[in-house]
Amino acid sequence: MSFAYAGGLLATGLADVTSDLGALDSRGWWAVVVTYEGKVTCARFETVRPAPHPGGVWAGPAGEWTSSLDEAAYVAGVERIRGAIAEGLVYQANLCRVLSAELPGGADIAGLGARLAERHRAPYAMTLRVPGLEVASASPELYLRRDGRVVESRPIKGTGRTADDLLPKDRAENVMIVDLVRNDLGRIAETGSVSVPELCALEEHPGLVHLVSAVRARLAGGGWPELIAATFPPGSVTGAPKSSALRLLEVLEPVPRGPYCGAIGWVDADSRRGALAVGIRTFWAEDGLLRFGTGAGITWGSDPHREWRETELKAARLLEVASGDGAGQDLAERGTARP
Repeated sequence: MSFAYAGGLLATGLADVTSDLGALDSRGWWAVVVTYEGKVTCARFETVRPAPHPGGVWAGPAGEWTSSLDEAAYVAGVERIRGAIAEGLVYQANLCRVLSAELPGGADIAGLGARLAERHRAPYAMTLRVPGLEVASASPELYLRRDGRVVESRPIKGTGRTADDLLPKDRAENVMIVDLVRNDLGRIAETGSVSVPELCALEEHPGLVHLVSAVRARLAGGGWPELIAATFPPGSVTGAPKSSALRLLEVLEPVPRGPYCGAIGWVDADSRRGALAVGIRTFWAEDGLLRFGTGAGITWGSDPHREWRETELKAARLLEVASGDGAGQDLAERGTARP
């Protein structure tokens, strides 16, 4: 059965699926997934009600997790980005890798979503199952919240096990991305309406801490298509300048990111409200595999091996929840399985 679950609401009765973002300005309650590469899925549901997360069978992946980039390749990618920074091509870029494991028969994405809801609560979590797409996300990061014409984004940059792990590099990276998000929103905002009500606030999440900022604006016009066109992909998972970072990452990353680093969330077209998360801490089922992405923001001050360890830290707890038996903790201690 198709369903979406977000913010304590269960949506059932699938009525429509479209790739047209303009539908989000029409009517009804929509679940939304936009992959990092730009593939759009908007699913409208007839019934939306408060309910517990639906359950389902979940046994965890069969076999080892594999990574699109092993440690050596990731470290080499970090050095390539540092070289591009030295040449003045970028100031920062977010280098990512995708982990995959075989999905056993009978596994139900609702079961994984329920495990995440119980063991790894996140403010922008969402589980979605529609024909051709199954996603379970525990995202802590807000890409876009819209209430009428007021829009807010809350980019995350800076990650550590505790606040003591954060470096000056983390704050500098956060400020760079805030400037990028201000620029993106400024394209479609009323003149003078873009503000930064929070800068580098410390937030605690399961197993780690983040630096989080808030950027707010008032739309001058347009709807969801124009808003997403001006700001996608999210700045915190691309880099600065965004166009140069995107070109560089296309060379360095060997596989598509898919829903990871895209947009995942909901839109209530009737009330002109919605919240789309950055698709981090996200699992999706594809071609008989369960996939999960992890990455880190690279600046001139980055230590390549430290950045690799940051990707491990971000993945460890989530993989433990998905795999059971402490598999995620093993990952953090010994490094990801074979590339």
